[in-house]
Amino acid sequence: MSDAELVVRSTRVITPEGTRAAAVAVAGGKITAVLPYDAQVPSGARFEDFGDDVLLPGLVDTHVHVNDPGRTHWEGFWTATRAAAAGGITTLIDMPLNSLPPTTTVDNLRTKREVAATKAHMDVGFWGGALPDNVKDLRPLHDAGVFGFKAFLSPSGVDEFPHLDQDQLALSLAEIAGFDGLLIVHAEDPHHLEAAPQHGGPKYADFLASRPRDAEDTAIAGLIAQAKRLNARVHVLHLSSSDALPLIAAAKTEGVRITVETCPHYLTLTAEEVPDGASEFKCCPPIRESANQDLLWQALAVGTIDCVVTDHSPSTADLKTDDFATAWGGISGLQLSLAAVWTEARKRGHDLTDVVRWMSSRTAQLAGLDQKGAIEAGRDADFAVLAPDETFTVDPAALQHRNRVTAYAGKTLSGVVKSTWLRGERIVLDGEFTEPKGRLLTRTP
Repeated sequence: MSDAELVVRSTRVITPEGTRAAAVAVAGGKITAVLPYDAQVPSGARFEDFGDDVLLPGLVDTHVHVNDPGRTHWEGFWTATRAAAAGGITTLIDMPLNSLPPTTTVDNLRTKREVAATKAHMDVGFWGGALPDNVKDLRPLHDAGVFGFKAFLSPSGVDEFPHLDQDQLALSLAEIAGFDGLLIVHAEDPHHLEAAPQHGGPKYADFLASRPRDAEDTAIAGLIAQAKRLNARVHVLHLSSSDALPLIAAAKTEGVRITVETCPHYLTLTAEEVPDGASEFKCCPPIRESANQDLLWQALAVGTIDCVVTDHSPSTADLKTDDFATAWGGISGLQLSLAAVWTEARKRGHDLTDVVRWMSSRTAQLAGLDQKGAIEAGRDADFAVLAPDETFTVDPAALQHRNRVTAYAGKTLSGVVKSTWLRGERIVLDGEFTEPKGRLLTRTP
């Protein structure tokens, strides 16, 4: 490693081969070698020894609503990427909606990139959107470097991003399959939602009844059928219904090209603990019962569920009213996702190699980010340094999100991120940030 510009060392480095004591050499922002712990550091190289803190690859969050431009008072690239970096995330992919304009044309993508360029504290990519009237825009967006296309099968909550019916889904998916793109889907069936009781008001039980599991199950079954017919690549967003797991497992066994994510809030929060009127817990699909959560964890352990992402979907505090029917649906989780998942994972017998697989390597693989997601030679030198046994109590005032509304307020979590590194440069140390160093990413052809 004579050309190393930086060497970082820990007694616990998480690599694709497992956790071991190692020294990691970096040059030009890339990992050049993973070496024995006591490897000699070249003269002139910077050296950082993290002791027994864990060195893990920076997390890759492929499901983030940054809302910038247009709803920057909800969130923005400056605040979202600071929150992400504080939580050990070094790459995020921005969802195409809740910003104005949505990322549904090449011109709109250009606008989004211009806004993000000077504000990103870490690397940022972009999903495109699939709408009823933009099939003609899908290939140009793909050629412009979006990582795939998001579609809703039920109303999205914002008028500028309408959902697809089954015929429109078939048209969009056929177009995307034609260039082997990826369709990522909010899978809830609108007919089942319309048939469910809609009481409104502050009772969480009433809200839960209004978003039944069979809405997810039916939508996922239809998506699987379309993907199988077209040999298309599809990804199920934010799975919350454990009843859909047998359908997904069977589809994977049959060779259907389907992947699935879930979110920290489904894995760590339960319907039983949500107070009435506490719409900081509202999201769609909803947080379900503890028995459902157990099955999600089992599916994650065996690979039926591939990865864990935040679905960070913030809003201003005034939109989080005590009426679950009208309150904005979304949970802010960027800064807390690693700690929340690790806290629950260790209770269930998982280790940090599992967490890294779910939140870094598989998410990087989903997006085709070959340079991210692992500590091995040739990858970007993106790291998080974690004290896994240290705990903290969530104080909303300490969050970097623009609007500090959180379902985790007052919870004690394990895992303190000591520092975060992007391409060999430290971007966060003990809560202090550098100026933005992030790059805008495009899909690798």
